[in-house]
Amino acid sequence: ALLGVAIEQSWWIGASGMVCTEAAITNGGGRELALDRLNALALPVPRRFTRLTSFSGRWAGEMQETSRPLAPEGFARTSVAGKPGFAGGNWLILEDPASGEVLGAHLAWSGDHDTRIDPDMVGSADGRAVLQLGAAWAGGEVDLEHDVGYRTPVAMFALAPDRSALARCFHEHARAILPGRKDWGPRKVHLNSWEALGFNLSEAGLMRLAEDAASLGIERFVLDDGWFGGRRDDRTSLGDWTVSPDIFPNSLGPLIDHVKALGMDFGLWVEPEMVSPESDLYRAHPDWCLHVPGRARPTMRGQLALDMARGEVREYLLARLDALLRENAIAYTKWDHNRDLFPSAPGQTEGFYALLDRLRAAHPQVEIESCSSGGGRIDFGVLARTHRVWPSDNNDAIERLRIIPAWSQFLPLEVLGSHVGPSPNPITGRRLGMDFRAKVAVFGHMGVEADPARMSDRERDCLAAHIALYKQWRGVLQAGALWRLDHPDPHVTALMVTHDGKALALAAQTAFSPVFDAAPVRLAGLDPAALYRVTLPEPWPPRARHYLANPEVWREGLTLSGTALMTQGLALPLTHPETAWLIALETSPA
Repeated sequence: ALLGVAIEQSWWIGASGMVCTEAAITNGGGRELALDRLNALALPVPRRFTRLTSFSGRWAGEMQETSRPLAPEGFARTSVAGKPGFAGGNWLILEDPASGEVLGAHLAWSGDHDTRIDPDMVGSADGRAVLQLGAAWAGGEVDLEHDVGYRTPVAMFALAPDRSALARCFHEHARAILPGRKDWGPRKVHLNSWEALGFNLSEAGLMRLAEDAASLGIERFVLDDGWFGGRRDDRTSLGDWTVSPDIFPNSLGPLIDHVKALGMDFGLWVEPEMVSPESDLYRAHPDWCLHVPGRARPTMRGQLALDMARGEVREYLLARLDALLRENAIAYTKWDHNRDLFPSAPGQTEGFYALLDRLRAAHPQVEIESCSSGGGRIDFGVLARTHRVWPSDNNDAIERLRIIPAWSQFLPLEVLGSHVGPSPNPITGRRLGMDFRAKVAVFGHMGVEADPARMSDRERDCLAAHIALYKQWRGVLQAGALWRLDHPDPHVTALMVTHDGKALALAAQTAFSPVFDAAPVRLAGLDPAALYRVTLPEPWPPRARHYLANPEVWREGLTLSGTALMTQGLALPLTHPETAWLIALETSPA
């Protein structure tokens, strides 16, 4: 009261059961104040939650899960890259080991975050602690002049009986905030040009790639980096968002017309928040990047970051992006963000949100993917403004069997880009069969990041068959309830989605099983009293199919009760590494 400062804390509960909260501070005291910290959430942690699961990671290795006792010294993590980063530190799970009950928490903010669990210093020995979530900034970065306030991002938490139920709560909340989610049509299968062509772009080569894509059943053709200015490598032209006449003498029109004539729509890669020192934009406006006057301007990935707090920067970017979308039939943009934000400066996340909001208002029909060298900027703040995220640049199927389950703890499958990559994989060097790569990619928003011309006829047939399977089942995958299935073999990953009397499950083995007869896969989320027709959609894994008893029965379908499927499970050949099965269920008349 002496300072004239008012603080307001707001709480609300969504239909999913998610508890959301934010705080606001207003300075009415007539003097300027520097705000050091304001938490969106300060939640006393019930003593029964004695274990903590957090997520760390790096580029191409996002969301690595670590579970530990909630130690007396608590927990602290602060990001410093100007975005959430690969570590995923603003996603947390607290667990009661006795009951299995879990509490999940998140800060819906695309900038730096400060996450803490502070023990009660007076009585820390009895397990009391406080969970705090808030945006992070440098000291004195937020100044409150008279009658000026600050509002925190939204923090959220949910209580659930187990991890699957917690995931479904987060998914339901995400589906409530995703832009226009209830009006989405089927999630179209993508082909992205990057792994096929890289910077080696030509109009003829892209048209050939589009033809190969259409022959597989692809529905969206995405032109990645290299289409603009003098961009023949990753060190030039960011900021010059004009179509390169060297590659497209007649602009993008002929390529887009060709793509549309093949029955696909067209997508385009952009990285609006960045600028190359070797660019027309930088030469015209060198002061528009983040920098300290009089000091060197170190690059990262050969690029600098634009100051998104400056109105003239946003106006320039809006004009260029708006022109691209008005002049071309672009249905989708892959919005990338490949550099950390340094030196730090206030207003970057707010500026990004403002630009994205204005662009979406002008072009509401355009889908936007949030990418940041993979999963470097994934949170509910950006998901309230976009339609899809890129979980990782690593599309090795074995790595994705960890990455997708980790992200799907919080995000529904329909926003998680899940692509079939090339073999050998460009990041891991691992060679994997097409059947395995394709089955793993079905569980997500399916796409292809490889050149069909480099595949054998058998590989293309296998991929086309799985694309058709995805189209058949995407209504279940993009609207259903996700269940994490337990299996005693740690190298078996199993997920299942149920929706309107149907279900699709994935069971994938990445190592050589210690036993020949692998333990059954026990399903979840079924009606115990209902009968289900169970099939194994083909094509089947090449090696494992030889160990499948009674293949004709699996083609025609077994009729089993929900109780049997959840308690006894299904015995499948899961002995060999790189083996994956899809399991399809439909309710059967009694």
